[in-house]
Amino acid sequence: MQSTAKLELGGLFSCVLLTERPGLIVFKATGAKVLATFANEEGGHRWQRIPPTEKKGRRQTSTITIAVLPVPRASALRIDDKDLEWKTCRGSGAGGQHRNVTDSAVQLTHKPTRISVRCESERSQHYNRATALEMLRARLLAAREGNAAASRTATRRAQIGSGMRADKRRTVRVQDNKVTDHLLGKTWHLRDYLRGNWD
Repeated sequence: MQSTAKLELGGLFSCVLLTERPGLIVFKATGAKVLATFANEEGGHRWQRIPPTEKKGRRQTSTITIAVLPVPRASALRIDDKDLEWKTCRGSGAGGQHRNVTDSAVQLTHKPTRISVRCESERSQHYNRATALEMLRARLLAAREGNAAASRTATRRAQIGSGMRADKRRTVRVQDNKVTDHLLGKTWHLRDYLRGNWD
């Protein structure tokens, strides 16, 4: 991960990578069209294709699951400093010698709920602390709105599902050049979908 992992997507919104490890990516998206873009993304997404090395035309299917959490304003949720446990460690991934010898990565735990977040998107520990607190605030607000941390977990599971093929939100079929949203009943051409034309 580079020290500044920011991606601008055609004026719709920008993304900043916050956490990346095997099996998990956390990013923050900002911009005028973020809500419209991600409103229907939670759930299971399948990507079907026939690999170029496949001789019998068999399809391969990959599955990812997505959860979408809004970033609350600081005034929306008050967090007592004594309930926070901060830990620092060295970041992982690309970034040069500075990343390997300084404790710039931050792990933040909310002691009453044991909800924990990690941020290592920048070489600056100060920036990572601020971002980790923002991530934690979003998770705590989701828990509060669900009346308990257990409710938040149930809500997240309801969003991402089991990850099994039958538990699906959207399917990308490369061989047919089509993308289907199973809940909205909409179908796009793959080229339009990849360009962000989802209307």
